[in-house]
Amino acid sequence: MRGIFSNAMTVGEAIDWGAEALDRADDRARNTRADSMLLLRHVLGIPEAEFYVERERQLTSPEMRQFNALIRERATARPMQHILGEQEFFGLPFHVTPDVLIPRPETEHLVEAAIARLKDHAAPRIADVGTGSGAIAVALAYTLPQAQIVALDISPAALKIADENAARNTVAGRIRFVESDLLTAVAEESFDAIVSNPPYIAERERKTLPKEVREFEPAQALFAGKTGLEFYRRLIPAAQAQLAPGGWLLMEIGHNQRDAVRTLLQGWDQIEFISDLQSIPRVAVARRR
Repeated sequence: MRGIFSNAMTVGEAIDWGAEALDRADDRARNTRADSMLLLRHVLGIPEAEFYVERERQLTSPEMRQFNALIRERATARPMQHILGEQEFFGLPFHVTPDVLIPRPETEHLVEAAIARLKDHAAPRIADVGTGSGAIAVALAYTLPQAQIVALDISPAALKIADENAARNTVAGRIRFVESDLLTAVAEESFDAIVSNPPYIAERERKTLPKEVREFEPAQALFAGKTGLEFYRRLIPAAQAQLAPGGWLLMEIGHNQRDAVRTLLQGWDQIEFISDLQSIPRVAVARRR
């Protein structure tokens, strides 16, 4: 990778330089030009609509140094969301750090499924198990103002980020954040829905993940034992014990896990699997009898 800029560059030239630098450093296919543009927009603080008319603008020396530093960070495979500190989810902004899983578009299917089943409920009691950044809990609180939500996580650092995201999206007063291993800290409570995007990757698959995932996101939020099913084996019976009759369990699942999760859900009603936009089963839904 080239060193820092030696000459003044225009916006257009800097974009080209950044993309070329990332191309040389990359260990997998990635839209390096888009990354370069986004990082430069971040440095310049220019809205996307204005960015394209600034191609001939000369960067200042401080701007050049900052952009170079960000390109170097990205070249290590550090996620863009960590560099920028933010990720959008369900149309809402979320602060993210290495302490939490980066919210992904696939998880929006889980939120949509929960909303569809709870929107007519007068005051649904919802538990979000493994809340991480708080993306699911905050999106549900924002969309279902009548809901009573408790967001649970074993990580105090994750709960701090989730609490900040609730405040940022003006729903802090309607979510309780509780440190807990699964549902143990709220064992005396009953819920109308339990939602979770749990760890579901098998340990043996660690090396198959992109570097920016396996080295920069929290392992505790990614991996679930030898098979990837260990979290489900604990969560499903716990949810069975704490859901109200007719209550819903909604969980994100991994690739090729539908049949195994269906087996674990024996004894539940209205079992359904919802696919993502690539037709991959992504959400498991079941109702307590």
